[in-house]
Amino acid sequence: MALNTWWLVLVALGVLIVAVVVGILLGLRGRARADAAPGVLVSRAERLRTLPSFRSAIRRRMSLLSGILVVGAVAVLLGGVVAARPMSPKTVQPVNTSRDIMLCLDVSGSMSDVDVEVLRVFEELLKGFKGERIGLTIFNSSPVQVFPLTDDYPFVKTQLQQLRSSFDYREETPEHWVGTLNGPGASLIGDGLAACTMRFDHAEDERSRSVILATDNEVAGASILTIEEAAQYASSQKVRVFALNPVQGKDAKVSKQLEDAAALTGGQSYALRDTTTVSDIITRIQQQEATALKGQAQVIRVDSPNLAIALMLVAILGFLTLLWRVRL
Repeated sequence: MALNTWWLVLVALGVLIVAVVVGILLGLRGRARADAAPGVLVSRAERLRTLPSFRSAIRRRMSLLSGILVVGAVAVLLGGVVAARPMSPKTVQPVNTSRDIMLCLDVSGSMSDVDVEVLRVFEELLKGFKGERIGLTIFNSSPVQVFPLTDDYPFVKTQLQQLRSSFDYREETPEHWVGTLNGPGASLIGDGLAACTMRFDHAEDERSRSVILATDNEVAGASILTIEEAAQYASSQKVRVFALNPVQGKDAKVSKQLEDAAALTGGQSYALRDTTTVSDIITRIQQQEATALKGQAQVIRVDSPNLAIALMLVAILGFLTLLWRVRL
């Protein structure tokens, strides 16, 4: 701010100097014209200077010269304002017009051997998304939200990599177990799916929502909700479930349960190691209609030189007009 002020002060001083120089040059030019006609003497010149028409002409010329100085100074000052890039506040409200996706990962003991692979699949999925908000919830006997819905993909990738590295643990309680063992039993799929469904925000908005559920469906203990009941709840919330099954095709009963649950919501079940899994899931999710979600209003400062430019052009035009009149 201080630099801009000093810049304007220097410009103003420059304008005054230029104005003085212009005035002197115009005066010298007038004198040169008078000297260019030697031998022309006017008798009783003092009486000529007292004539009203002569005095009026002198006043008019002095007014024009003063106008040139003032208008020129204003034009240069306005040029300094334009160069200083005047700013004005503007309120914007970003709109996200894409989809919400909750990654839902079973971290029970029966999934330990494949969770690292599942997280790699999640990272591959991340590469195909454009603008979708991603969240991650893990569960065993109790669910834990690792991070909420966000479109900050570098952050999401870092979180997935950190969680993946926690499976190569040496401590007694690895990171992915913290908070997931607070209930009886293990791998409570129905409770986990319901918890993931509840992680979507802006419930009042009609918006595309999907859960990508990675589990082997090997329940150990009594859960509050069965996987069928959790799927019905997801369907009632208009959430589609896409299941990643590491034992797809190996256990017919388990595979059928996941397939039926996903189909109930309008989704589908995929084998984890199927080469078409990632592209198929991305395609299915992106086929869903995207709806707008307004973000938090933000105040930003933008360039607003239009008024200063317009006034500067008017001042320049006035300066040239007055200069032309003086030369006549």
